[in-house]
Amino acid sequence: MHEQPTHSHEANRTLARIRPWLAYEFAEHLSTPAWQEFEQRLVAHFPRLFHLLVALYGDHYDLFYHLTQVVTLAAHSWLERSPDLKALDREREANPTWFQSEKMIGGVCYVDLFAGDLQALRKKIPYFKELGLTYLHLMPLFKAPEGDSDGGYAVSDYRTVDARLGTMADLRALADALRKAGISLVLDFVFNHTADEHRWAQAALAGDADHEEYYYFFPDRTMPDAYDRTLREIFPDQHPGSFSYRDENDKWVWTTFNTFQLDLNYRNPMVFYEMAGEMLFLANVGCEVLRLDALAFIWKELGTSCESLPKAHQLVQAFNALLRIAAPSLLFKSEAIVHPDEVAKYIGEEECQLSYNPLLMALLWNSLATREVRLLRHAMSYRFQIPAESAWVNYIRCHDDIGWTFDDGDAGALGINGYDHRRFLNSFYTGRFTGSFARGLPFQENPKTGDARISGSLASLAGLEYALQLDDAAEIELAIRRILLLHALIFSMGGIPLIYLGDEVGWLNDYR
Repeated sequence: MHEQPTHSHEANRTLARIRPWLAYEFAEHLSTPAWQEFEQRLVAHFPRLFHLLVALYGDHYDLFYHLTQVVTLAAHSWLERSPDLKALDREREANPTWFQSEKMIGGVCYVDLFAGDLQALRKKIPYFKELGLTYLHLMPLFKAPEGDSDGGYAVSDYRTVDARLGTMADLRALADALRKAGISLVLDFVFNHTADEHRWAQAALAGDADHEEYYYFFPDRTMPDAYDRTLREIFPDQHPGSFSYRDENDKWVWTTFNTFQLDLNYRNPMVFYEMAGEMLFLANVGCEVLRLDALAFIWKELGTSCESLPKAHQLVQAFNALLRIAAPSLLFKSEAIVHPDEVAKYIGEEECQLSYNPLLMALLWNSLATREVRLLRHAMSYRFQIPAESAWVNYIRCHDDIGWTFDDGDAGALGINGYDHRRFLNSFYTGRFTGSFARGLPFQENPKTGDARISGSLASLAGLEYALQLDDAAEIELAIRRILLLHALIFSMGGIPLIYLGDEVGWLNDYR
């Protein structure tokens, strides 16, 4: 009996079959140093990419076609990559844990709120240098629907900048200027869904069968009801359930977050190919880190929660493997606001090299409210460890709400009832609890269960807004000390400290 061929053997044989096409398509480049560099990376990383794509799409009769398309995409992207970015690729390959430097300091902002537009933001680079920033995350800045766009997280076009902020040329110029200043550009990559205004969605809604398969459309409620039995509602106030009816084609479509955000169907290998193209385009613009938005939701299977499924991890790993071939200096940052055990599973050299640390953020605020560090110390004693080749991005506040994501088992080990404690924290940080210094607002509050999340700026949550209202010098001093304490912690722990720009000057809540 003969042994089954290994994936490595099959990968090499498949690559050998793709090579004649590459030789034809890229004949004029085959003798260039750029092609030789691409070849070296292709040989090194194609086996992993092959293994992952077979795991995801091995049941598709035309898998070889899709593999050929993906490799061709990678080659075109690499050849179009600027000399500066290719040099950065070599530099980062020689120092793959560059982001673990003690000099790394991050900042995050909305372009319009912080500077007005991309050209004006470029003029802020001296200020960023003064702050010591080496990492700048710009919140969603691509074309999105007018009106409600979920803060830009409903993307209409991944290659067009919101006209109010500037142009793609402005973004390229900013990326170049930041890189020369030693600051890495970080962008959001919204890849669980597109806006319903995206050209793929518009084609699907107009009845194009191929583009319908880019999303999850259903002729009636039979399958949506079956899926909904095991799904949690993300925005129950605005959007109960996970599906929306569309008049345009008389069908139901999967919309995890909002009715205008259509979930992509990654069971279709064309969706992987298309989104890989968008990712590589941003890499060539000069983005050095992509924040993978809502990555826990990207793979769906009936009878499951459709969150953090094994194939969701394989999908991210496949994108990672492709980048090692065509844009190896680009990193992934995980945005998985889920149970701490699930957050850690996305982190590693072959998946997301960076990850937000939502647990640390929640427990820092918990410690301010309770005036004790038991839960913080207990959870961090074993949940802070991640693979050596990765790093946490430690933050105090961000654009999003605070979810009390600590593990009930961790709390229970200390005699703390998780449900009751979350209700206390919500009461404290909305200022309802007697003696609270915080001035936050509840988000997605459920009066029946008491469940809620907290919105508010760092300064307002730390008591500065309250202290200024009292005009109390002692309370103002206490609030400032809380702000400094929180920053001291994220700056002294391992990982990249991330400042929500405005917090460095004590920006208060804007209730408009």
